[in-house]
Amino acid sequence: MDILTHLADGFANVLTPTVVLAMFGGTIMGVLIGALPGLSATMGIAVLIPFTFGMQPLIALGLVAGIYNGAMYGGSIPAILLRIPGTPAGIATVFDGYPMTRQGRARLALRVSLYSSAFGSFVSALCLILLSPPLAALALKFGPAQFFWLAIFGMLCITSVLGGSLSKGMIATCAGLLMGLVGIDQITGAERYTFGAPYMLSGFSIIVVLTGLYAIPPALELVEKALRVSGNDLVTGKQADDAFFMRSLLPVWLRSSVIGVIVGIMPGAGGNIAAVISWNEARRRAKEGDRYGDGEPKGIAAAECANNADTAATLIPALTLGVPGSAVAAVIMGVLLVHGLRPGPALFRETAEITYGFMIAMGITALMMIPVGLFGSRLFINALRLPPLLLAPGIVVLTSIGVYTVGNSILDVWTMLIVGLVGYAMEKLQIPTAPAVLAVILGPMAESELRRALLISGDDPAIFFTGVVNWVFILLIAVMLALPFLNRRGKRHNMIENEKVET
Repeated sequence: MDILTHLADGFANVLTPTVVLAMFGGTIMGVLIGALPGLSATMGIAVLIPFTFGMQPLIALGLVAGIYNGAMYGGSIPAILLRIPGTPAGIATVFDGYPMTRQGRARLALRVSLYSSAFGSFVSALCLILLSPPLAALALKFGPAQFFWLAIFGMLCITSVLGGSLSKGMIATCAGLLMGLVGIDQITGAERYTFGAPYMLSGFSIIVVLTGLYAIPPALELVEKALRVSGNDLVTGKQADDAFFMRSLLPVWLRSSVIGVIVGIMPGAGGNIAAVISWNEARRRAKEGDRYGDGEPKGIAAAECANNADTAATLIPALTLGVPGSAVAAVIMGVLLVHGLRPGPALFRETAEITYGFMIAMGITALMMIPVGLFGSRLFINALRLPPLLLAPGIVVLTSIGVYTVGNSILDVWTMLIVGLVGYAMEKLQIPTAPAVLAVILGPMAESELRRALLISGDDPAIFFTGVVNWVFILLIAVMLALPFLNRRGKRHNMIENEKVET
């Protein structure tokens, strides 16, 4: 009964004109922030903190909820239209989003992304409200060994996006791992591959690498091929048909929401891992005729739904235990502290009306994304009507501004341009860039958690094989390793059967 009372009080506090206006304004701001490559929800909320000092706590938190949800959806817009992930979690959206744009189905791709994002965010908010205490207790069971297996599992998902050549995919993966090792060793504090340059001490920023690999090559291709997308191609797909089509995505949404929520609860995992795992799972379950990686709407639905289902779920350990599971959760904790709200069990007992109001705001802003996205898609899609020779430098300028604002360093811009040239060369050699990006993210995590676990256990490898959670990941990894061989064997069997039928 206490929970129902707190929910009723939370709704009464949230559904006031000032809070509703703050949530709607925050959603618009978040979509714009996410749509600008290089910017993120973390940065948007961090910049907002000084401006919330004079606000009432729930107004500030409603604004934060809108920015958070809006930015996670906004990252899919440049990923679909320009093959530039607006946020790191948007990388999996590129796999099918940009091919759909090249096929003249950009508007449908944006709608799939919008509804998938709203569904995932809303489910995540429900889990935040209803399942915070038990799920936070589960997250407490994760230690270095569990995070190591999680990173390895995520790395194996790379094999699903390698394309045709396994060797070229491994080259990209190794390049990403090498980039991920640059900087100060997290365990010993020693410098690695810095060559005495102070700039290299912090390693390669994932935003810089991501933007370079996914923004510069398309711009160079636009100049090289003078690519044009006609206005008629952009509006294919009638809105009347969308409702039926979206209902067909419901199984993908349900499965991806579960994946996103589970990954979101794990501190340090993030929406990028959730999106890739979900896309990989959807591809594994693909039916005849599905074209994952070549413009399959279900691929966008899986990636965006899981990515956004991570949002509120990552706040579960932050709000209930005071342990931020991600960078954006840590920034949101800062907003709470600024307004005299201390994260932890006392948050639900002493300021329940504000806490539940914030969780409700996460759900309401998820629904607010739909009208904002439907109106905004008409504006965003006009970017493709620009002549390529104008669009290409515009992409470079916007990405340079976004990257510069991350660290206020011109060296980040030069690094982005160099990485972009490398990415352009990789594409010419048909070496996939996605494995490199994922290796930059997951490689350092796997290394640091491996060494941390061995330090805790006194170099006893048995720590990796103790506990139910470890064995769950080990079994999942074994299944992932076996699937390519089973699929290859199945295809060979089908070819033999077809030959017998023909003869």
